[in-house]
Amino acid sequence: MKFFDDLRNLDRHNIGGWPKSVKTFFTGLVFVIVLLGGWYFQISSQQDDLEQQESQEEQLKTQFSQKQAKSANLEALEQQLADMQDMLRTLLRQLPSRTEMPELLIDISQTALASGIETELFQPGPETPKDFYAEKPITLRMVGTYHQFGTFISGVASLPRVVILTLHDVSLSPKDKDAKGNPVGAGQLVLQGTVKTYRYLEDDETKPATPAKGTK
Repeated sequence: MKFFDDLRNLDRHNIGGWPKSVKTFFTGLVFVIVLLGGWYFQISSQQDDLEQQESQEEQLKTQFSQKQAKSANLEALEQQLADMQDMLRTLLRQLPSRTEMPELLIDISQTALASGIETELFQPGPETPKDFYAEKPITLRMVGTYHQFGTFISGVASLPRVVILTLHDVSLSPKDKDAKGNPVGAGQLVLQGTVKTYRYLEDDETKPATPAKGTK
């Protein structure tokens, strides 16, 4: 065919002299190549975007599953929290109240006396309010034996109200001499330092203070 003969006889150094049919053919071929190249790069870019979207979809599915599981357990968790709050309130109510604290301090002092302990100092300090309780320090100095101190601790634990005593800078050492400098009997010990006892804060003590009129 004449077209194929023209292709075989093309002069690459004289493109302007090519037959019109050959020029049309190559122009169309270049156009098709450009279209295919553009389509390939466009599709390649969209393919990358698609992979990113699929990866993001998997992450969102995982997050959704996790949140759905938490949501399914939310009611049970809220019930557990409510039960724990009720238990905490019940435990707090077993601590002494504001009106019971003075009597409790007397009971502690009387328990030490009944145990045979000599109380040289028993000085309650000012209370320090915390989140839901108040702590009251007691500076003390007591003299007794191991057995007497054990009886004292047992007696405090038997009081009607729950009494918590924590030790702070407390020392227990043998007593070699009495206040007059005379030797004392063997087994006498001196307990001195600061202990703290606790009571629960009542509702009116835990509410935030109402600002006075005219203040911001």
